[in-house]
Amino acid sequence: MTDVLLVEDHRELNELMQVFLERDGYLVQGVFTGGEALAYLAKNRVKLMILDVSLPDMDGFAVCAAVRQHSNTPILFLSARADKEDKMNGFIQGADDYVEKPVDMEILCAKIKALMRREYSMKQDSVIISSGGISVDTEAKQVYVNHVKTALNVKEYELLLLFVQNPGKTLRKEYLFDTIWGVDSFSENQTLTVHIKMLRDKIEEDPKHPKRILTVWGVGYKYEEI
Repeated sequence: MTDVLLVEDHRELNELMQVFLERDGYLVQGVFTGGEALAYLAKNRVKLMILDVSLPDMDGFAVCAAVRQHSNTPILFLSARADKEDKMNGFIQGADDYVEKPVDMEILCAKIKALMRREYSMKQDSVIISSGGISVDTEAKQVYVNHVKTALNVKEYELLLLFVQNPGKTLRKEYLFDTIWGVDSFSENQTLTVHIKMLRDKIEEDPKHPKRILTVWGVGYKYEEI
C-alpha cells in the first residue's frame, strides 16, 4: 500500500516534496494531474492524499469530490489559494486539512503524522466482518459481495457496516439517520430511503425483493444474514 499519493502539477515541487516525505519514511507516489490521481486510486490503495487545488485538467475540489464518493482516505489540500471561501469549499468537499503555499515541510509532515495517527492508530485491531456472501474490510473500507469487490459511496458503506454489526436487530429510521448523517445534519430523512435503495441495488440479488435489508414497516430496517 502507498503511504502518500502526492498530486502536484509543479514537477520540481512534486519531486522536492517526495524527497522530504521519503526521508520521513513514507512510500510516496507522485502524479501531476487529477486524472492521473483518480486512475491511480482506481487500482491502488493509499493511506493519505496530498492534493493541490490548481491542477491542469480538473481542480482539486472536483478530484476530492470524486474520491469521497467511494473512499474515506484522508485528504490534505495544498494551495496558494488561501482565502476563506476556498478553504471552506475544500472542507465541504471532504478535505481533512488545508495547507497554504509556500509549503513549510516541517508543518506539512507534522500534519501528515497527525492525520495518519488519527486515521490508523486506533485501527490496528481492525477485522474483516463476514456475513453470508458479504465481507467488509474495516481497515481498507472495502466491501466484497460473493468475493467480488463492490464500490460503495461513503454513506452506503457506513450504513452497511452498521447493519452487519447488528444482524437480526430492527434499527429505527431515526437511529440510522442520526448515526450516519448526524442529528445536526441538513439532509432530509428521505436521504436514508434513497441510500437504502442504492445499497440494495448493490448487495441484493433481487433488489425489488430484498433478503438482506428488510423493511420493518413503520419502524425502520433489519439486516438478515443469509
